[in-house]
Amino acid sequence: MIPVCTPSLGGKEREYILDCLQTNWISSNGKYISSFEEAFSSYCGQKYGITTTNGTTALHLALVALGIKPQDEVIMPSFTIASTAFAVIYCGAKPVFVDSEFDTWNIDPSLIESKITKKTKAIMPVHIYGHPCDMAPIMALAKKYKLAVIEDAAEAHGAEYKKQKVGSFGILSCFSFYGNKIITTGEGGMVLTSNKKLAQRCRYLKNLTFQEPKRFWHKEIGFNYRMTNLQAALGLAQFEQINRFVENRRANAQLYNTLLSGIPGIRLPIERPTMKNVYWMYGIVLEKKFGLSREQLRSSLKERGIETRNFFIPMHQQPIIKKMGLVSSRERYPIAEELGRRGMYLPSGSDLKEKEVEYICASIKEIQRKPR
Repeated sequence: MIPVCTPSLGGKEREYILDCLQTNWISSNGKYISSFEEAFSSYCGQKYGITTTNGTTALHLALVALGIKPQDEVIMPSFTIASTAFAVIYCGAKPVFVDSEFDTWNIDPSLIESKITKKTKAIMPVHIYGHPCDMAPIMALAKKYKLAVIEDAAEAHGAEYKKQKVGSFGILSCFSFYGNKIITTGEGGMVLTSNKKLAQRCRYLKNLTFQEPKRFWHKEIGFNYRMTNLQAALGLAQFEQINRFVENRRANAQLYNTLLSGIPGIRLPIERPTMKNVYWMYGIVLEKKFGLSREQLRSSLKERGIETRNFFIPMHQQPIIKKMGLVSSRERYPIAEELGRRGMYLPSGSDLKEKEVEYICASIKEIQRKPR
């Protein structure tokens, strides 16, 4: 089976983790925590990095640090993973959804302003599948209405907008290091910021609001969102290989583009001028003229030993979001709905081989020629 994604562990992962074990620094203190935070935040163009247990808790921590509270509203795309919306809901706030751009699949900046109300406190763009959002108009709107921008960059390590790394635009940005991300700590996340006070608040909140000199005297509710030194050791070893990982994914995406171009009914991912797509996942959208449904193609690929995944189901279609009354029955986001209905992604790992990409593309062509 060619998996959708597997971690690439060919660097100093074993060496650094063994060092943790040999020195007994296995919990949430240790040199690898600060080394990983400093290396990754500097790479992304922010001054401070705050490690967390995962990307979802990074988003939640960022929102709490900013003071997002019940009745506040946070604007985000409907087409995203549930973590983005759930983090807002954890604060008692309301996620307000916006449709996507047809070509990038990211939040459509031209639709954001109409969703801004007196309750809006932040915009949370999500860099979907590794392609940067159009940040200039988003930042302009945020400045005009005095809103915070929190980047959800969980899927976009190393992506660039006008030669500037994603994760460097928002007052806060959040990353995930889940096992299928471009660099991984197994589970883990990080909040980035260049605001010293926000960095200090994130560190305070993620550590159960312990404070000196009265460590066990708590004035606020805190969270245990601490990453372990073991995870950070893995993360630092992964970070040392990030440029290779990104270039491998980009090279495989270009090969996919070459081999799949011209096939009727397949819409390929794009890379807009002045942007750098890191292709965390190589996604395609099947249109009617392909001749087969997404489920038929996925089933046939599975028979040939090729694993795939469906795109995200838009947030406004989620049962729990409807049950909570966070969307009305009249709300429609046609591009997000089409992506959720027709989109899928192909194997995309950093160690994916050229011959595997060639086999996947040949299989797709054969399946289309010989439908069931």
